Amino acid sequence: MAVVDSGVKTSRELDQTPTWAVAGVCAIIILISLALEKGLHKVGTWFTVKQKKALFEALEKVKAELMILGFISLLLTFSQYYIAEICIPVKVANTFLPCPLKYPAKSKLPGGARRLFSLERRILAGGKGAACKNGKVPLITVEGLHQLHILIFFMAVLHVIYSATTMGLGRLKIRGWKQWEEETLSPDYEVSNDPSRFRLSHETSFVRAHTSYWTKIPIFFYMGCFFRQFAKSVSKSDYLTLRNGFINVHLAPGSKFNFQRYIKRSLEDDFKTIVGVTPFLWASFVFFLFLNIDGWLTLFWASLIPPIIILSVGTKLQAIITRMALDISERHAVVQGMPLVEGSDKYFWFGKPKLLLQLIHFALFQNAFQITYFLWIMYKFELTSCFHDNFGLRIAKVVFGIGILFLCSYITLPLYALVAQMGTQLKRSIFDEHTSKALENWRKAALKNEQNI
Repeated sequence: MAVVDSGVKTSRELDQTPTWAVAGVCAIIILISLALEKGLHKVGTWFTVKQKKALFEALEKVKAELMILGFISLLLTFSQYYIAEICIPVKVANTFLPCPLKYPAKSKLPGGARRLFSLERRILAGGKGAACKNGKVPLITVEGLHQLHILIFFMAVLHVIYSATTMGLGRLKIRGWKQWEEETLSPDYEVSNDPSRFRLSHETSFVRAHTSYWTKIPIFFYMGCFFRQFAKSVSKSDYLTLRNGFINVHLAPGSKFNFQRYIKRSLEDDFKTIVGVTPFLWASFVFFLFLNIDGWLTLFWASLIPPIIILSVGTKLQAIITRMALDISERHAVVQGMPLVEGSDKYFWFGKPKLLLQLIHFALFQNAFQITYFLWIMYKFELTSCFHDNFGLRIAKVVFGIGILFLCSYITLPLYALVAQMGTQLKRSIFDEHTSKALENWRKAALKNEQNI
């Protein structure tokens, strides 16, 4: 009969691990990392060849965020045993728990069940645990830090997927406007929008679609704008009218300007902002982790923030278009040619069009965090864990979060890229890559000549 020696260690360090196992694992990890790096490099090269400067800069931002997450992971790996050696009183450790306490302090088990539980976790992690005295436990166990590693990995993967989905859906939406842009080159368009042609303002398709008796009542005005973002966020008359207003204000009237291509470049500039993770967003991530206390339903209330923001921004963008139509009908009873909208920052909250983009940025980050946190809990703690007390509610929240991603990427963000052009300031993306580069070189040369003088 074989005798099991209870003194044999159940875990091995590298000096007792086969070299083929160590070399094989390292080789696989290195190959995956090289494949990822080469893939991102290929995408960056393609952006450069296609002269997608904004997308290339957005890709560099994604790589920078992945590097930050990698540094965080390295710091956790290096310092995990030092952190695990920090001991705190059991009474303090039993506060601010995300789940109900499994082993109360009044347990009659010898040595305290909590200490036994922590010891088992450290053994499973294969590391050295903290030699805490009676009445104290580790600040965070090695196993707990390992779970944080998994959360960081999920954040890195979801950040790439989320960014690609956002940009892909936005470009898909704007691609549908290409047909309207091509129609502006046809003779029929020039005849129907002849500047010498006069007609009543309320007979134009743009004014007629956005004005009625009900739009003069504030509550119905905003209700209509709210539901319009779901039905048809941008109609053909909206696009052509805003295009006409932009060209007349910022360019020569009647210019052959590809407005759809300009909106696409503008969306790429906006995307470059959205993929970044600012210190404020990192602070919000830590803040919600801190407030994820059992019984508070913090993550549930936090999951309501993205839809409220996205729906509010979408309503505001529709309100701006409707307000422009109302201004046309109030200013002129008769219009010449196509209705001319008046672009101004006064239509935006606090006169700042960029504020809407910042709100979209925050909402997308919080929505991505909610989805990432759910997937991490499902992977590490299973579906029946205490994090999922109301499992149906959690599933509904994730489905709703995915819906918000599609709503924002396919409707709200392209709509912002279009309506933001109605502000006072002209975006640099109006110039193509060659013109922008020439202007930048001219600016540098002018500054150099000024310094020499």
